[in-house]
Amino acid sequence: MADERHRATSITEDLPQYGASGDNMDTANLAKGVEIYRESLSHIHTEDAGVPSVFIVMGASGDLAKKKIYPTLWWLYRDELLPKPTFFVGYARSKVSIADILKKAEPFCKVTDAQKARFQEFCKLNSYVAGSYDKDSDFKNLDSELKKREVKGKANRLFYLALPPSVYAEVTACLKRTCMTPSDGGWTRIIVEKPFGRDSDSSEELSRHLSGLFQEDQIYRIDHYLGKEMVQNVMTIRFANRIFGPIWNRDNIASVIISFKEPFGTQGRGGYFDSFGIIRDVMQNHLLQILSLVAMEKPVSTEAEDIRDEKVKVLKCIPELGLKDVVLGQYIGNPQGEGDAKEGYLEDPTVPKGSVTPTYALAVLYIKNERWDGVPFILRCGKALNERKAEVRVQFKDVPGDIYKPGEVQRNELVMRVQPNEAVYMKIMFKKPGMNFDSEETELDLSYNSRYKGVKMPDAYERLILDVFYGSQIHFVRTDELREAWRIFTPLLHRIEGEKPKPINYVYGSRGPQEADALMQAHGFKYGGKYQWIKE
Repeated sequence: MADERHRATSITEDLPQYGASGDNMDTANLAKGVEIYRESLSHIHTEDAGVPSVFIVMGASGDLAKKKIYPTLWWLYRDELLPKPTFFVGYARSKVSIADILKKAEPFCKVTDAQKARFQEFCKLNSYVAGSYDKDSDFKNLDSELKKREVKGKANRLFYLALPPSVYAEVTACLKRTCMTPSDGGWTRIIVEKPFGRDSDSSEELSRHLSGLFQEDQIYRIDHYLGKEMVQNVMTIRFANRIFGPIWNRDNIASVIISFKEPFGTQGRGGYFDSFGIIRDVMQNHLLQILSLVAMEKPVSTEAEDIRDEKVKVLKCIPELGLKDVVLGQYIGNPQGEGDAKEGYLEDPTVPKGSVTPTYALAVLYIKNERWDGVPFILRCGKALNERKAEVRVQFKDVPGDIYKPGEVQRNELVMRVQPNEAVYMKIMFKKPGMNFDSEETELDLSYNSRYKGVKMPDAYERLILDVFYGSQIHFVRTDELREAWRIFTPLLHRIEGEKPKPINYVYGSRGPQEADALMQAHGFKYGGKYQWIKE
């Protein structure tokens, strides 16, 4: 039997979803759910009982901390999901107070009138230290603040680097020298935000640096997409349902499309976006992570390392991408649009003039193994498109020996919608009601907002930060996994930056370049265009 202290299943997985948001979820239900949750965690890190935990926000005055980190910590505290006691310390260069930081974060915390007293309790557990990112003397001041939270010389320390990657090396070196918990005084863990480098070389350099300072089980590379409900559900759908096992292969599946679409442009943040582009921003991390979950072999258990081993194995089977495998696009303004839609990417004043950075990309990857050989995995992502959507679409092959009218029978598809409105549905053919014998597309539907009405879905950061507190690395990126991801994309990125191919223009609010649809069809994806979603 596996050591239960290191059970790697996501610690939110077995809990009835918490956080009342619907009419049928009252306070008593919330309290009951939280109590069940605590009992489910009772076997994890029992040796930490009574040891304080300190969550340190490095970059506490920044945008990420304001909009995501502090609100997430508040929600976890509000729902009594954090270990007790837990304290919060901010650190940044800004000469501000903790009151200033929390005041800016409060609008994103969504504090109701009934929760204001509780929120004040949360605020009292916070403190702040101002200092540079490269001076040991300032980090020693931080260490002195952290020691105030210790009990009998013990406290766990969790550092969240909500910082630009350019200062990771200096900050982590200073932390190692001055702020580590003694081996007998608790644990120390580091959460690192993406991007994890710009290419293979820079990523490897950062990984070597971190590995020289910390053990692998201390490093948590956070990709918030791995905390989303439907992404976490991919494994359960695949491996807990016998119906999918026999058909999840090249004999039955024609293509897999993983999409990420945003209906807005860079909105004044083009300077930041332009230095990375859509491939680094979304495809190389979020979409490739989803691909690995869809395509990997069944792990021997739900232990974190067993799952991450299988993800690495499938990534190793993917050849490097070339320019012939992609379509690159850049949005232009829509004269008929409203507001920001009238302006193209190059009209954003923060974008360098003449930039050829793609805001849309479609890439076709193949997995050279027995299960998937010949099946295209199509990744597409873009800004300023016609809708907000992230989904996995598994398209099955044509029915052999079709007896119906030519073109009437469409391919079956299993769709897992990540956002918005999480859902799983299977597109199937069905006889039209009435006296005829014609068929049409309909769906077997599991929409979360109807099946789980009134149940709050935890924010991705809630899941992931809580996993770090309890030492679960199941939804975090391992060093060798990151290495394989960059191996696939680095040659393509270098060619784009070296040759600077002009991206194809597409209109703000459209589906993207038509050339992308043509590439999908060339690799076997069929779009019938007949299916219509019937809303209640």
